[in-house]
Amino acid sequence: MEKEAIDAAVLAGSVSAADLSLVGLFLRADVVVKAVLLVLILASFWCWAIIVEKILRLRRLVVQADDFEESFWSGGSLEDLYDRIGGQPDHPMAFLFAAAMREWRRSTAGGAGNERTLHAGIQDRIGQVMQLTMNREVENLERYLGFLATVGSTAPFIGLFGTVWGIMNSFQAIALTKNTSLAVVAPGIAEALFATALGLVAAIPAVVAYNKFSTDILRYANRLESFAGEFSAILSRQLDEHRQAN
Repeated sequence: MEKEAIDAAVLAGSVSAADLSLVGLFLRADVVVKAVLLVLILASFWCWAIIVEKILRLRRLVVQADDFEESFWSGGSLEDLYDRIGGQPDHPMAFLFAAAMREWRRSTAGGAGNERTLHAGIQDRIGQVMQLTMNREVENLERYLGFLATVGSTAPFIGLFGTVWGIMNSFQAIALTKNTSLAVVAPGIAEALFATALGLVAAIPAVVAYNKFSTDILRYANRLESFAGEFSAILSRQLDEHRQAN
């Protein structure tokens, strides 16, 4: 009984002597596990940088779109609005408006809207310009979403690889020391679990952010599409008036 008590005390001292903090686990980890942990840490930092940037940017775009639509529907002249912002549009809706107005001015210069066929051609060109501009701006908004999706789908498996490698190290330690005590097994198991946890820490925010941003960008793209349709109808009506006047 006394010998068992002594062995238990020695075992407890050995376990407590091992540094099982996060930094300690990383420093004493195998080189492969360290590489896995570094990859997951870097991926997590990059994901959070993308998340913060997307949140701030989408909020700013919504505010800018609200301000622009207020000016657009205020009843003022579209020519004056274009002269004011056409040279330096700073958000997708302004880019869309500026591209359409630029094509409108080029197409109607010199009385190009006198013929019905030219009228249809102008409408087609303006619609194409707005569609291309909208696709380019939405594509720009979707930049780096693929990275979030990749991290969200692969980080758990990368962490699982580190987990398997850590467990293999634990079994090798047991085989070399021929000792199955907790002091021998615990460090390797802790490294393995650390890799698993870090994989989930990187993956969960990435998946949540990807789903949220995909929804927000789709909603904003629908808003741009609605604006393009309304603006196209206004330009078409002005083309009709211009043609009838001539």
